[in-house]
Amino acid sequence: MREQEVRTHDGGKLALYSYGTVDAPGDRRVILIGGAFLTALIYRPFSVALAKGLGEGWAVDVYDRRGRGKSTDQPHNYSMATEIADVRTIMDATDARNILGHSLGGAVALNAAQAFAGTRNEPAKLAVYDAAVNIDGSMDTDWLDGFADAVNKGDVSRAMARMKRGMNPGTALSRVPEPILAGLMAVVSRTKVNKLFRDLLPSGVGELKAAFEADATPRDFSVLPPTTHFMVGKKSPQFYKVAASRLNRAVPGSTLEVSPKGFHGSVPAAVKELVSDISEYFKK
Repeated sequence: MREQEVRTHDGGKLALYSYGTVDAPGDRRVILIGGAFLTALIYRPFSVALAKGLGEGWAVDVYDRRGRGKSTDQPHNYSMATEIADVRTIMDATDARNILGHSLGGAVALNAAQAFAGTRNEPAKLAVYDAAVNIDGSMDTDWLDGFADAVNKGDVSRAMARMKRGMNPGTALSRVPEPILAGLMAVVSRTKVNKLFRDLLPSGVGELKAAFEADATPRDFSVLPPTTHFMVGKKSPQFYKVAASRLNRAVPGSTLEVSPKGFHGSVPAAVKELVSDISEYFKK
């Protein structure tokens, strides 16, 4: 693994980690864009597994997005444009030609690829797993203001409860009364992973609003590369499946794959089935 610091267009910095053949050429590099509340190091097991799956001569580059890990905080004027500019910065620094996005990182990947269409930064291969994109109102975002209010008040348990319910509509979890779920979150937030999650809540407000409140429609993404590969877990919340299906229909030539054993956390968990499928996509 190689770690380096990359300067951004606005004077910030991004922590970048490369796995596999760290000096691989651009057409054999995959940039992994992580989801909300997750650092690059949480994706280390997956990055190592994917690099091995891709084989000799390939590299996987994963970076800490703004407000997490060793990267600088979100700027005061943070928006999806910030994320897009950072993707361009990482592509320029690594020469990578392939992009993989997970969850909210999938939203960043899709918006970046849309912005790069017809330019030298247009990705040769683009894949997303459970992309958190609000397509034609596919997600009810009414919970976002309440989530932001709880974060601003320092009520971590209530903020986590509101986000869990909002991000999992139509599931048993979404029907648990907020006070009960908040009590449960107070207990689980003491674990090491959830402590990290809790520390990243403030930056999560900005990125969730940037991803979900944008007026995105399938037509916006019709300029994506025809090689775009949409992936979704069979066990993932319905929202991700709806968004992936709508996007697949909107992007000519794109493909849609449902991972039979997949759940939303399959990427950082480095589920073998998913690693194999993603490796196959980028190598063919």
